[in-house]
Amino acid sequence: MFKGKKILAIIPARSGSKRIKNKNIIKFKGEPMIAKTLKIAKKCSFIDKVIISTDSKKILNLSKKYGVQTPFLRKLAFDDKSSVQDATIAALKQAESYYTNFDIVIQLMPNCPNRKLKTLNSSIKHFFKSKKKSQISFFEYGFANPWWAHKIKGKNIKPISRKNIFARSQDLEKLYCPTGSIWISYVDSLKKHKTFYSPNFGYFLMNFDEAIDIDTYEDLALAKKIFF
Repeated sequence: MFKGKKILAIIPARSGSKRIKNKNIIKFKGEPMIAKTLKIAKKCSFIDKVIISTDSKKILNLSKKYGVQTPFLRKLAFDDKSSVQDATIAALKQAESYYTNFDIVIQLMPNCPNRKLKTLNSSIKHFFKSKKKSQISFFEYGFANPWWAHKIKGKNIKPISRKNIFARSQDLEKLYCPTGSIWISYVDSLKKHKTFYSPNFGYFLMNFDEAIDIDTYEDLALAKKIFF
């Protein structure tokens, strides 16, 4: 609980993954990748309850070893056709039939294993201070600056913005990329808007090394190198 508000953390962890097989439970620094998120969530004193949203009994049972008990499996319909947010909202509604209602929900993606407890705590404090209804985590683009992006059509390649291709990086306007690391919303706002991207949503800036989303084997290799 934080400032009198009950907080529920939901960790979405579907069993299937097209780019990395069994991504959420692949070995990461000596233990299943999801374990990093489970342990951080459990250590956060602001969070009242931690559950996972999964269609896998294996992942459900694995989470119990890290102190996370979830009394239900995700409905399969939410895996193939819906977004992660849809699955989180469904899990929230399922959780409310087992526990007393919560005021705040935090979505923690298990493929962002590098986040620190200190950063999670700071994100929650920042959310309350901002007075926003929801908050998305972001990191600043670095070497892969979108202002220099090009599109390939057949044998031709063209810049998205010609005026920026010759600009120095320090002269370009800063851009920020969302990361699935820490998303926060008031429960009533999430149910009403069906997204963390509510009108006038807030932001929380993270360092890239904590924000990295692991979706490919290249991401996995990079995350392992910068894990602290």
